[in-house]
Amino acid sequence: MFRNRLEKVYRHLGKQAARQGIECFRIYDHDLPEAPLLIERYGDRLYVSEYKRRHGFSDEEHDAWLGDCLQVISDVTAVPVEAIHVKLRQRKEGRQGQYQKLDEQRNEFAVTEAGLSFLVNLTDYLDTGLFLDHRITRSLVRDLASGKDLLNLFCYTGSFSVYALAGGARTVHSVDLSKTYLSWTDRNVALNFPEAGNRHRSIHADALRLLLDAKEPAYDIIVLDPPTFSNSKRMDDILDVQRDHVAMINGALRLLRSSGVLFFSTNYTRFMIDAAQIRSTSIRDITKATTPFDFAGKLQRYCFRIEKED
Repeated sequence: MFRNRLEKVYRHLGKQAARQGIECFRIYDHDLPEAPLLIERYGDRLYVSEYKRRHGFSDEEHDAWLGDCLQVISDVTAVPVEAIHVKLRQRKEGRQGQYQKLDEQRNEFAVTEAGLSFLVNLTDYLDTGLFLDHRITRSLVRDLASGKDLLNLFCYTGSFSVYALAGGARTVHSVDLSKTYLSWTDRNVALNFPEAGNRHRSIHADALRLLLDAKEPAYDIIVLDPPTFSNSKRMDDILDVQRDHVAMINGALRLLRSSGVLFFSTNYTRFMIDAAQIRSTSIRDITKATTPFDFAGKLQRYCFRIEKED
């Protein structure tokens, strides 16, 4: 069953990826209960993560089952088993739990997206360094960025920042509480724009506190993609995206200049936006419009475009 399903989806998605010149895409995400795996392609390598569950196997039986699955994946994709990186995926509360550093930069390698290069790591973190579901959203930011000042909050590894620079942004500020991600962001920027200089600045700061304290407009575009929940000891407050999204969005609107644009997204599957409390009458749900072909019918995030009125 797994082989048949994987062959079908890979044939379909592989053709679309090839037609669009995309080398990083999601192939499979728990399509069958018997195969609770997530499979993504990054160039000539695969990232496979197994969703944690009560499988009832002994260690030996589980190893055998996983080995069989990896052989099927290798057969279907023509990627050697030794180029498949496997992780156990389990729900963690907050970004700090999901992205704990396990090793240095030696396992990074570069992939391309829309003519830009990004460093990914399929070995040392649960997530890879490039969120594939925001591929279209990044392009929207690039299309708007020319001559603009952009703020990328909870920037992670800075992919939105790289796209903004590629679109001709005047300045880009990348904010995160993690020095690991800011360093990764700097490497991604340097990989694409070694002469960026003062056009890009990484800022080590609590993005939530920055938004709550926001007063003066200084940006034309803001990207706000917070974790669903975070209780990092380095944060001044506990972040809960459902509870705090109005305060965060209104803070971002205060930082925007007239006619500025905010892109707000969240992975909280039960999220409901409180539009009545947001100080903008231009709130567009662009979730469907920013859903890539490889996430159709399976996207577990929301995305909104919110404009600041003149």
